[in-house]
Amino acid sequence: MRITLFPVVFCLLLSSCATWYERTAEFQRTVEEGNFEQADKLLHKNKKMEKGKNRLLFYLNLGYVEFMLDHPKESNAAFETAEKMIDEQSGNPALQAAVLLSNPEILPYKPEDFEVIMVNFYKAMNYLRLGDTEGALVEVRQINIKLNQLNDKYPDHKNRYQRDAFAHLLMGLIYDASGNFNDAFIAYRNAFETYQTDYKKNFGIEAPVQLRQDILRTAYLCGFKEELKRYEEEFGQKYVYSSPPADGQLIFFWLNGLGPVKSEWGINFVKEQRGDGAIVFHNAEYGLTFPFFWGSGYSDHERNSLANLKIVRAVFPKYEERPPLYSRATLQYENKSYPLELAEDINQIAFKTLHDRMLREFSTSLLRVAAKQGLQYAASKQNEWLGFAVGLANAMTEKADTRNWQTLPYSVSYVRIPLQSSENQVSANFFTSDNVHRETFIFPANPKKTSFFVYSTL
Repeated sequence: MRITLFPVVFCLLLSSCATWYERTAEFQRTVEEGNFEQADKLLHKNKKMEKGKNRLLFYLNLGYVEFMLDHPKESNAAFETAEKMIDEQSGNPALQAAVLLSNPEILPYKPEDFEVIMVNFYKAMNYLRLGDTEGALVEVRQINIKLNQLNDKYPDHKNRYQRDAFAHLLMGLIYDASGNFNDAFIAYRNAFETYQTDYKKNFGIEAPVQLRQDILRTAYLCGFKEELKRYEEEFGQKYVYSSPPADGQLIFFWLNGLGPVKSEWGINFVKEQRGDGAIVFHNAEYGLTFPFFWGSGYSDHERNSLANLKIVRAVFPKYEERPPLYSRATLQYENKSYPLELAEDINQIAFKTLHDRMLREFSTSLLRVAAKQGLQYAASKQNEWLGFAVGLANAMTEKADTRNWQTLPYSVSYVRIPLQSSENQVSANFFTSDNVHRETFIFPANPKKTSFFVYSTL
């Protein structure tokens, strides 16, 4: 029996330790190769994912794949299903209790805050592709509601991602394109404030030059003389009005690379007894200390489990960066170069928000590991093999939640350019460390209108 048991145990442990990226490797590979027809087939082939605890991720990925296939109606249908699922998410007490004896991956996937906002970005872009500006405006208004909810979610201000500058910028661009200059100015102003406070401090991103120009222009068009003067002084420039191009304008979005994926890491905590009756788990390397006080919220079993432990090893999710191939890009048009400016660094936001959340969740993870090891200790006292079996079960179930929306871009950049003729040939230059990749696009004139275009490099 021992001869056959350990190979089986080893295989089970390997399969249980696989990250979400590794378990969806074939789908991820097709996305990275730009083979979205095959990616679509793989998604629909996975019936278990379509109906189980990872159903939300199925629809997020489906919405993205349909977006990349230029199927805006199908993409929005998938994103609307995902959005409805997010709105209906609520805690299940039974499942929450089961997490203490298993791991967080038994719960339905709960998206990160920035993932929720990006759903509306894609939906707005789909409506613009369909020529439905009103539909796009509905989406940006939804973004505004979600941003307000996000602010209310962190009254202690311990999360660095509470406001999304890019979301406000997107609102401004769409309001601007629809001729609603008053709301556009407000959105641009909110975007600028968020860039210069939250984004500059936490992510090193300052307000794009184009945003500054749009603030001045919409302030002028709305007759906001005091605001115009204030921003002229802040930006160090005098605004001179020029009429919009008769043949329209183009807003070019560049989705660069792919965002990070989650893996896991482990850390050891040593138990220390404190004079006030609390048990403290401490890790000297990272300077982390988590006390447990014996209040009414703990059962006798949990107290005994913690009391019998000397060292606890807990696992937590972490992000792995996928550095993009291209570092910057420009558009060439009419012998003029227009740099694409960084508007959203999803990679940085992902890393910082996970770090903030992990500091709040360390204690929950420690309690889970302590409870499971306490069961193993109790079982070992009754029977050695029973203790081994419980320990094996603990090893197979103790893992971090490594799920995330892995088809999001690494970053989003944008630029506004004028269109001046019946047919506009625009060249895009994408720069690596030692090379340049060029693409050519043809955009028809759209008199006195603003066109939106999204281009992705994977």
